Amino acid sequence: MDEPAADLGIVSALISSFLDRPVDKTLVVFGEVGLAGEIRGVSQPEVRIKEAKKLGFSRCLLPKGNVEACSRIEGMELVPAESVRNLIELLF
Repeated sequence: MDEPAADLGIVSALISSFLDRPVDKTLVVFGEVGLAGEIRGVSQPEVRIKEAKKLGFSRCLLPKGNVEACSRIEGMELVPAESVRNLIELLF
């Protein structure tokens, strides 16, 4: 993958498969995952969230570092994540 923001989606899909539990279909996920499991912010989070809203998503799991820049967007519940360990708790 060339897009680092897809890291968190891939990790979420792997966790979902391993636990045999589906991810909520209203949830969109984006963020970069570091080697130590930290979730890093990505560029243009506002654009990503606005596009997700157009596609019908109502919840967004995103890096904690991107939340402040996106807090003005209405109609999308923002769920901040700090690490992969934290991600597991937030997904289910």
